[in-house]
Amino acid sequence: MNAIKKLFNIDYPIIQGGMVWCSGWRLASAVSNGGGLGLIGAGSMYPEVLREHIQKCKAATNRPFGVNVPLLYPDIEQIMNIIVEEKVKIVFSSAGNPALWTPFLKENNISVVHVIANKKFAQKAEESGVDAIVAEGFEAGGHNGREETTTLCLVPEICEAVSIPVIAAGGIGSGRAMLAAFALGAQGVQIGSLFAASHESSAHSNFKNAIIEAQEGDTKLSMKSLVPVRLLKNDFYLQIAKAEAEGANRQQLMDLLGKGRAKMGMFEGDLVEGELEIGQIASAIHEVKPAAQIISELWTEFMLEKERISDLDF
Repeated sequence: MNAIKKLFNIDYPIIQGGMVWCSGWRLASAVSNGGGLGLIGAGSMYPEVLREHIQKCKAATNRPFGVNVPLLYPDIEQIMNIIVEEKVKIVFSSAGNPALWTPFLKENNISVVHVIANKKFAQKAEESGVDAIVAEGFEAGGHNGREETTTLCLVPEICEAVSIPVIAAGGIGSGRAMLAAFALGAQGVQIGSLFAASHESSAHSNFKNAIIEAQEGDTKLSMKSLVPVRLLKNDFYLQIAKAEAEGANRQQLMDLLGKGRAKMGMFEGDLVEGELEIGQIASAIHEVKPAAQIISELWTEFMLEKERISDLDF
């Protein structure tokens, strides 16, 4: 049996990315009800808001779901205690040292997966005791690796470097891409952008429309000297690009970024001054769909492509 399906007790080895301002209980429960693994994105939530989303997700699905937790979160101890109190069984951690919280989560019978973008941190994550790793390539939306390693290069390297299951992420938006990830050695895929543009996503309709209208080249990795993040190009992105070209230092970029830019763009729908985090695959997304339909289409195409490949005469 597929290692990721077995680990999470899900029908399809498809994980929904825990995206800030997009991944509330509606999306997580819809993905889980569709046979994948839905994740609540704790990165945009105060502790008690997260508790509310967990409780609503439990009421909306009897299938497994998890919580994505950026480990640099300021209220991390409170967040982790809420996860334990609410009996969440799966945590995807990111943006920090997994050794700090993995033992605590494992002691409470919680499966832990950590998101990485290079071999060094993959090995450290395995040493910390995580159950699986998400290898996220340069194509991914939102916060990204400084090495700018593409998914095609990253996934096989991580699969060779660790002995635990690897979930591929970054630029995966079709059944064909999913099959390619499995050919590289992955046991599952994590998908963000497709689900950001789903009906159940908590993103603003303006942002969803911007995703489906995106063209090739409309996203760019930005703020590399601060925290690398892939953005949809808009006025705010152009301000950042201009500042970087003029040699802006870290503090100047922080001042320009300010607070609440991601919320302004993705949740409140300000397409001019907001921060619009999305992956390169946005240019291939042309319609806002229900999460269950996205999963069904992914799996159908995956199986058809698997059959087509097996029939090729080399």
